[in-house]
Amino acid sequence: MCMVRGRPSMVVKRALRTWRWVCVGRGSMPQPVEGSRRPLPNWSRGLLTPPPSWFLERATLIVPMMTFSASWPCASTPEADLSPHTFMRVGGRVEWFLEPTTPEELRSAVNACRERGLAPRILGGGANLIIADGILPGVVIGTGRMNRLFRIWPAVDGEGSSDQEQDPSAWSAEPSGRVAPADPALDPRLVGWAGTTLPSLVRAARDLGYGGIEGVVGIPGHLGGGVAMNAGGHWGELWDHIELVRVIDEEGEFLDLTPEQVQPGYRNGNLGTRVVAAAILHFEPAPKALIEQRMREILREKNAVQPVSERSAGCVFKNPDLEVSGGRGAGRLVDDCGLKGRSIGDAMVSPLHGNFVVNRGAARATDVLALIEEVRAEVAQQTGIELELEVKRWLD
Repeated sequence: MCMVRGRPSMVVKRALRTWRWVCVGRGSMPQPVEGSRRPLPNWSRGLLTPPPSWFLERATLIVPMMTFSASWPCASTPEADLSPHTFMRVGGRVEWFLEPTTPEELRSAVNACRERGLAPRILGGGANLIIADGILPGVVIGTGRMNRLFRIWPAVDGEGSSDQEQDPSAWSAEPSGRVAPADPALDPRLVGWAGTTLPSLVRAARDLGYGGIEGVVGIPGHLGGGVAMNAGGHWGELWDHIELVRVIDEEGEFLDLTPEQVQPGYRNGNLGTRVVAAAILHFEPAPKALIEQRMREILREKNAVQPVSERSAGCVFKNPDLEVSGGRGAGRLVDDCGLKGRSIGDAMVSPLHGNFVVNRGAARATDVLALIEEVRAEVAQQTGIELELEVKRWLD
């Protein structure tokens, strides 16, 4: 029998339920071994007669689910717990969790899913995401192992930087026979793979004397997700620094796009179903001391008004049209409705900022989602304004 950590696989569980349905009235409940007080495991209760081995072996022919015999082009985990992969630390499991380590492996994983008729979900740092409790069907591809950030490599002939659009090897961290330029200011750009964490990006830019991206300080998550949603805030947005983004298109091929081609908007990278594999970012050379000072100032301002150090999923709602809301953002609307501190279980509307829901320790996704809907309904009732979600939800 297919087992995972001592438990029957999801395939077998569904097969057992199917067998129970097929055999209604044809047998009796299986009993524990004589003389044993150990009860039957929960997953087997309700069976009217034990299924034969051939049924379990052919379960995948009867139950339309993926099997553990499926091969994937990268590291894979069945029935993986997703909560550790989200910043809020809530959520359930997924049938398959894939973890590529390079853009090419990411492309292969996406294509492998599509060949099986599956639409994979892409999970970066889970900083603006709430995953429902229970088990998600299908596949989630995580980019956590694609945390690579490096400088632009010069051309082989030494005449300036290589053209990323023309030279695919330039997207690699270790192109053969090339070295990084001695002075980072000669080419103030960085290449980041989808799994590059935003905090590491900000630190690397600071250390190299690359200015302008300080506004992203304090934002968790990965570069891929940040590009997909145009992460940022009052101090600037990520797409302000994107020169070129490499995506996996609908045909499963790499496609390089410029900001002019994409036209990103407010909290929307405008990439549709394309999957971010890597990006080139550009900066303005600046003294390291000045960059550090700017980072401290922005972080001080954020800490004063946002629960930066607490487990949350970032801003829950998008700011409404200021003309409609009388100049009030989503957080101010929640505050004016007296909803700061409202809680369900360990999920609570932050007393510091009304547009954040924080996990005080043992919150479940069910609590978080219920609280968000409660706040949304209360704001609509008191103000007539329907708040639009900024946070992403994976419900089924």
